[in-house]
Amino acid sequence: MSLDLSVIILTYNEELHIRRCIENARRVAREIFVIDSFSTDRTVEIAKEYDNVQVLQNRWELSYAKQFNWGLEHTPIRTEWVLRLDADEYLTDELINELRERIPQMGEEQTGGIFSLRVVFMGRWMRRGIPTVRLLRLFRYGKAICENRQMDEHIQLLEGHAIDFQGAFYDHNLQDIGWWTTKHNGYAIREAADLLNVELGIFEQDTAQHPSSRLPTESIGVSQGKGSTSCDMVNAEQSHLSAQVAHLSAQAAAKRAKKLKYAKMPLFWRAFAYFVLRYFVRLGFLEGVPGFLWHFLQGWWYRTLVDAKIWQIKQACGNDKAKIVAYLKERGISI
Repeated sequence: MSLDLSVIILTYNEELHIRRCIENARRVAREIFVIDSFSTDRTVEIAKEYDNVQVLQNRWELSYAKQFNWGLEHTPIRTEWVLRLDADEYLTDELINELRERIPQMGEEQTGGIFSLRVVFMGRWMRRGIPTVRLLRLFRYGKAICENRQMDEHIQLLEGHAIDFQGAFYDHNLQDIGWWTTKHNGYAIREAADLLNVELGIFEQDTAQHPSSRLPTESIGVSQGKGSTSCDMVNAEQSHLSAQVAHLSAQAAAKRAKKLKYAKMPLFWRAFAYFVLRYFVRLGFLEGVPGFLWHFLQGWWYRTLVDAKIWQIKQACGNDKAKIVAYLKERGISI
């Protein structure tokens, strides 16, 4: 049964995942929009096989939020609701049934929906070691904006409130470890910039600028980059929203308070402590070999890599905000 719902999927070389994602989304969506960054594989070819899928292409500008906002501006959305999925994500049967039941009954003041995230790594659902992550992925069209951040962008409701769904969705990437580590090496400099911003306040305009000012009045921006999925367990950034922008969700605000606390801890030690918390205290070791690799790579190796980049930046720039901004710009980090 299709709902009054559109799904937006951003892609670049996602032939490994896109069919699974579309087939899953078709169970609830009236329309699906694939915003592709000029893939060089069969992503677009596969997406065009489906009657209710429209493909638009736009050059990637090193910003998930910008790409998603572009998609919202250029897609002919005609539904009341919008759902954001990444190509390597899919909804559980329980969440699909819940969406079918609850969306038609949601009142006007209910403008968003929050789901639980389940991470699958090397074929295993990581049940232990990480806290439950809940993300606002469903929103009423025209009632939300997107934060303009380097990492871990969150959907913000402009009016109304979000309701909690019991169902969950999976982040289940099928690529190998080599792809995963390369991807996270790319994330690390953006995460380093974000932590430096939390510590030093170097991007004062980061979220104070209202994203909707760059879009038509009927459009909104919604995004949360894949960096946030992989780093969400500790990514809880400090908020810099201006007074006129709507309040953050409780989940985002809580994460940001934690990230501020994390940013104040000593470099390198905090990455080790985070691994110990996840793998031993939170029983991540019970997830077998996939659990060890997940918590070691995502909880310690990646966090250490981020700290190494922060250390390198501070060696070159100290705490000089102008020098840090120039250093990051030279490395393709948009300010």
